[in-house]
Amino acid sequence: MQLGSTYRQVQFRMRLFLVLLPFIWLCAIAPAQDLVIRDAKVYTSPEAPSRTHVTVLIRGGKIAALGSNARTPAGITALQCNGCVVFSGFWNSHVHFTGAQWDGAASRPAEELTRDMQAMLTHSGFSTVVDVASDPNDTVVLRRRIQNGEVAGPNIYTSGFALYPPHGILFYLDDLPEKIRAKLQQPNTPAAAVEAVRENQKHGSDVVKLFTGAYLTPDNITHMPLEIAKAAVQAGHDHQQLVFAHPSDLKGVQIAIEGGVDVLAHAPDTIAGVDADLVNEMVSKHMAMIPTLKLFSGSSHIGKIRDIVAQFHHAGGRLLFGTDTGFLTDYDVSEEYHQLQMAGLTFRDVLSMLTVNPAKEFHLESHVGQLRVGYDGDLTVLSGDPKQGDLQDFAHVLYTVRAGRVIFDGEPEH
Repeated sequence: MQLGSTYRQVQFRMRLFLVLLPFIWLCAIAPAQDLVIRDAKVYTSPEAPSRTHVTVLIRGGKIAALGSNARTPAGITALQCNGCVVFSGFWNSHVHFTGAQWDGAASRPAEELTRDMQAMLTHSGFSTVVDVASDPNDTVVLRRRIQNGEVAGPNIYTSGFALYPPHGILFYLDDLPEKIRAKLQQPNTPAAAVEAVRENQKHGSDVVKLFTGAYLTPDNITHMPLEIAKAAVQAGHDHQQLVFAHPSDLKGVQIAIEGGVDVLAHAPDTIAGVDADLVNEMVSKHMAMIPTLKLFSGSSHIGKIRDIVAQFHHAGGRLLFGTDTGFLTDYDVSEEYHQLQMAGLTFRDVLSMLTVNPAKEFHLESHVGQLRVGYDGDLTVLSGDPKQGDLQDFAHVLYTVRAGRVIFDGEPEH
């Protein structure tokens, strides 16, 4: 086997992909717009101090100027600020477009999809989301309608259908229509796992989602065989896709680690055996984690789950913000911020989870995740500063902007 040659080919494809990706995204998001926000308080990055009396100018969907003396041409749409605080656009790295409102996305009126998108996501400031299990026949169409300007919504990455263990459909999916259940992938061989990933890729997937641990009942977890997980991960990595895993418990985490998964889609919620050594192993393998603490907030183990998240963070692990919105039909994200604060995370920690951390995880840090001239014109504008109060103030969104286009306007009408 010519392993060296194959490795060099993969590395070349990866470098080419990363070079072209900014241009692919720029072409895909249309129409880009011009916008100005004057006299704002801004955080250009999580580590930078705040700046006041700043003008943010977006031209053609990119940040064109950022400063107190920025000149703005006449006729550009201006947003009312009145003490607002501007950040790079927030990411929600764990959502699902599985609700009935997304069925038939190709034919639903654009204004209805915009309304539903605002109710679920953009009212919380999310200019980019990662969908980690849905029907790509709807999600990919929805993404296309956002990209061509019909629907006001966020940038969408999607996994398409998730991969489950053999005979491993989750008990809480029992009420799915049979036509949907029939599409759910339960590969029982490595070859079948590769084929399932490739099928999602044909439909336009961006990432891979695995259930390395799946609840058959509330007290019974089945696991994806390691060789199947490894095959699925490799099929994703061969196409430069990140691989997410739902672990559930210790064994699910171990399979994710040994299988080469990039992101834990949840903190483990069945906590037996999950200790500091396991956390350090995750970090040593450069695995990221999405806590989804709101999902577990009613658990008797929530304190321990928060401790696992805190240990992971303090060990140097990369945390991403995500809420499981879509599976959770309560779209208020305040509890997630509250739980992160109880876990000991700071304003800058959470802002990193919302901005620079996902940009780095997706290899987009050259043009996403900070407020810098030339970066994408994706903004989240809050009515106040979470650094001065409670982390739940991250949920007080005034505007959400994608590529210079306002996709949520929470300004009260006068």
